[in-house]
Amino acid sequence: MAPAYRIDASARQIAENLGADAAGDVWQGGTVVPGGYAPVIVTTRENGRHLVPRQWGVPPPPRGEYLVPFVRNLDSPFWIGTLRHAQFRCLVPMTHYRRGDSWFTDPAAPLLAVAGIWRDSEIPSFAILTSGASGPLPVILRPETYDVWLRADIKIARHLIEEPPC
Repeated sequence: MAPAYRIDASARQIAENLGADAAGDVWQGGTVVPGGYAPVIVTTRENGRHLVPRQWGVPPPPRGEYLVPFVRNLDSPFWIGTLRHAQFRCLVPMTHYRRGDSWFTDPAAPLLAVAGIWRDSEIPSFAILTSGASGPLPVILRPETYDVWLRADIKIARHLIEEPPC
């Protein structure tokens, strides 16, 4: 089954819940699949957090054929440069994520923020960070770790991935 996640919230609701400016984003909710567009939260020193639309799935490395929707190997030369620079990290809002045939959510936190990275290469795009010995799961962040992921040195932020808080 193809990877997917859902955001059952509008851009305004996402912005309010995750402390961002909707910045004119028109997202109304729905399922996101690789190659599809969805809002992510980026940060700038001047404007703080704001929503921007990006394609889910980073263009592949030179010999690759398919979009790359997940970051699994933090030490891969394909990702390491992007991960080292905090300005290329983002929060990926979601309400549900799919693993196999099942959908998962957190009833206590209906709008989740997942660790992601973004690129503006050929296509403005993003990928979701995953971890888990029993199979990749998105790295879900708690509100008190959002700024750590978005602004901290990679040596500090990496702990959120290696030992996810949720």
